[in-house]
Amino acid sequence: MLYDAYEIQRSLLAGASAWANFSAGLLNNPANPFAYFGGGPVLASALEVFAHASAPRGKPDFALDHTTIDGKQVEVHEEVVLRKPFGQLKRFVRNGVEGGPKLLIVAPMSGHYATLLRGTVERMLPVADVYITDWRDAKLVPLSEGRFDLDDYIDYLVEFLAHVGAEGNARPHMLAVCQPSVPAFAAAALMSADKHPNRPKTLTMMGGPIDTREAPTAVNTLATERPHSWFEKNVIATIPVTYPGAGRRVYPGFLQLAGFMTMNLGSHMVSHWEMFRHLVDGDGEGADSTMKFYEEYRSVCDMTEEFYLQTIDVVFQAHALPKGEMLHRGRRVDPSAITDVAILAIEGERDDISGLGQTRAALTIADKLPAKLKQYYMAPEVGHYGIFNGSKWRTKIAPVLEQWIAAHD
Repeated sequence: MLYDAYEIQRSLLAGASAWANFSAGLLNNPANPFAYFGGGPVLASALEVFAHASAPRGKPDFALDHTTIDGKQVEVHEEVVLRKPFGQLKRFVRNGVEGGPKLLIVAPMSGHYATLLRGTVERMLPVADVYITDWRDAKLVPLSEGRFDLDDYIDYLVEFLAHVGAEGNARPHMLAVCQPSVPAFAAAALMSADKHPNRPKTLTMMGGPIDTREAPTAVNTLATERPHSWFEKNVIATIPVTYPGAGRRVYPGFLQLAGFMTMNLGSHMVSHWEMFRHLVDGDGEGADSTMKFYEEYRSVCDMTEEFYLQTIDVVFQAHALPKGEMLHRGRRVDPSAITDVAILAIEGERDDISGLGQTRAALTIADKLPAKLKQYYMAPEVGHYGIFNGSKWRTKIAPVLEQWIAAHD
C-alpha cells in the first residue's frame, strides 16, 4: 500500500509540475505583457521552483565526455565492461591515453545512483584509469534474478576488482564513498586472507560507517533505537505491478530521500529560497547550480529488503566489523588479514551522517598493517557531501588521495 500511495502522489505531482512549468514559461515569455509588471516575475519564479521540486526523475547521466591531461583536452566515453543482475562495472575510457593507476570507485547503494559521484569521477579522470560500480534500481530487477544482500555486495566487489586487475594480473586501487566502506574493507580483508592477486593496492574510505559507536549521528541513532522488526514492518514495501521488479520487497528510495531532507530541512529550505531569489533577480547561473544539485539529490532508487535489513543489523546494530564478528557466507572477516593494502581514511569535520572517528576506526582494526601503510586525513569545515563533491574535494581532499595512490602504485 505504501508504494501504491506514493505512485498516486507522484502521478499527481507530475501533472502539477508540468502545469507549473508551462505557466512559468508563459509568464516569462517576452510577448506576454504581464511579464513586465506586477507580480508576474515573482509568480513565474515561484512556479519554476515548484515545477523543479515536484518533477519526476529517472536515472541521471554522468555526461563526462572530456577531461584535461597535461593541459590537453582528451575525449572520454563510458564503457560497460561487466554486467551483473544488480549492478554493472563501468569504465571511463580516456581516448588515446594508456596506462596510469587503475581506480575502482565504489558508489554507495544508499538510495542514490552512482551519478551522485559525478564530481568524484570528474576530478580523478586526469590522474587515473577510472572504473565505477553502477548499481541498479531494485525495482527494475525481476524477481527471477534472485536476491541481493550484503554478502552479494562483497562478492560483486571481489569480482569487479578481479576484472579491473585482470590485465597484467595487477592490483587496482579502490575508493569507497560512505556506505560501501564496510563491504569494501571486508572484500579487502577476504582477498588478503586468500592472497588474491587482484587485492587492492590501496583502499581509501571517505565518510564511511566502519564503527558507528564513534561519535554517533542522527542516522546512527535512528538505526539503533528501534528493533530490527520495526524496520521490517515500517519501511519495507512491495514493488507494484507497473515495474519489472513487481513483487520484490524493497526499502524505497523515496523514504531514504524523505529522511535526509527532514534531517536537514532548514538548509534545504534556505537552498530553495536562494534558488527563488536568483530566479527573481535574473541570475540564471546561481539558480542553475542549485537546480543541478537537487536534480541529482532527488533522483533516487530502491534497495532490496535483504540488503537494507542486513546492513542495519551488521553495520549499525551489531557493529560486527569492528568487533571482529562480521561473517561473509559463514566465514569470519578478519581485519588482521590485511597486511599489504595501504589504507587511507578521510573524514569531514562537519559530517552529520558519519561522525568523526567512524572511518578512522578502520586504521585501528587493521592491527597487522604496518604504520607506514596507514594515513588519516580530516577535512576542515567539510560536511558529508563536501568530502567527495565541490571545491574542497577538488582542491584539498583529492590531492591527498592522488598522493596516496601515487606513493603506493
